[in-house]
Amino acid sequence: MAGPGAVDLTTTYLGLRLSSPIVASASPVTREVDGSKALADAGVGAIVLPSLFEEEIVAEEVGLAFALEAGSEHFAEALDYFPDTPTFSTAADLYLELLEQTKKAVDVPVIASLNASSTGGWSRYAKLLADAGADALELNVYRVPTSPELNAAQVEQIDLALVSSVCAGVSLPVAVKLSPYYSSMASFAARVLAAGAAGLVLFNRFYQPDLDLDTMDVVPRVELSRSWELRLPMRWIAILRPQLGAGPSLAATSGIHTGTDVVKALAVGADVAMMTSAILRSGPAHVAAVESELRRWLADREYTSVSELRGSVSQATSGDAGAFERANYLKTLHSWTTVDLNPVPGLD
Repeated sequence: MAGPGAVDLTTTYLGLRLSSPIVASASPVTREVDGSKALADAGVGAIVLPSLFEEEIVAEEVGLAFALEAGSEHFAEALDYFPDTPTFSTAADLYLELLEQTKKAVDVPVIASLNASSTGGWSRYAKLLADAGADALELNVYRVPTSPELNAAQVEQIDLALVSSVCAGVSLPVAVKLSPYYSSMASFAARVLAAGAAGLVLFNRFYQPDLDLDTMDVVPRVELSRSWELRLPMRWIAILRPQLGAGPSLAATSGIHTGTDVVKALAVGADVAMMTSAILRSGPAHVAAVESELRRWLADREYTSVSELRGSVSQATSGDAGAFERANYLKTLHSWTTVDLNPVPGLD
């Protein structure tokens, strides 16, 4: 039997050949060039930069316009004091600089990220990212529909217009990071790919607000993921892979902490497993430990490559076709075993 070192971990994602299916997704670590370099040295197959947010761009544009126009309606000479706008370092400028520096520092593909909820001028920024050297683009569609005036079909159409606009405006392969809350996920996933996306990242993990009961303020709470959270993306990748075929790339994200988590993601049909929380908890060196565990698992079971494992337990190949759907619901509920039904002594 071949040893772990002989196992071929190469995979293809968004048309890019990766040395490993473990991808460092967007995080504070990839916000720093040194962090990305440490991740590459630890063995990640690719790096996703933190998102360039629509809110940052819009806020800067509005703020700059206000500053430039302040007083001009009262003092004509104020027009002579407009600053030379190219000297300003905007969020987009800083992001492009981070992308360029990261590309120079690492020898793995670097994926830029946009976080948007409206069409706007995102195709222009996508082109800038391509020119700065991005190998691919991840479009993070983060929306919380709150208007009762918008029905599900209208919300989906807005998101599809955004995807189409970005994909049409750039030659880079685009992966769309989705939430799990669309009313018909399989249908919407297929439509996203039809709109031009080369792949899907499942799923966007929403951060829920909390309340500070001392001040009664709404406060952000960041909770790092746990391995059990992989179950949701794992379920949908298993369902979508046979429906969508081998062409589109599928990435699992949320709950990737160990080598066996990566095995599960690959087994249901993912091309890559994206990791964030485990890196934040344990540092970039944790990637090497996860890869080592993945290699051992594959070698112990006589797999010679991750391609042999990929999709082996999708809905189409599983012995129980309903295991990923409602048919497994009753079985899951009945799987619970109550440990102790004895009443507490002294209580009625």
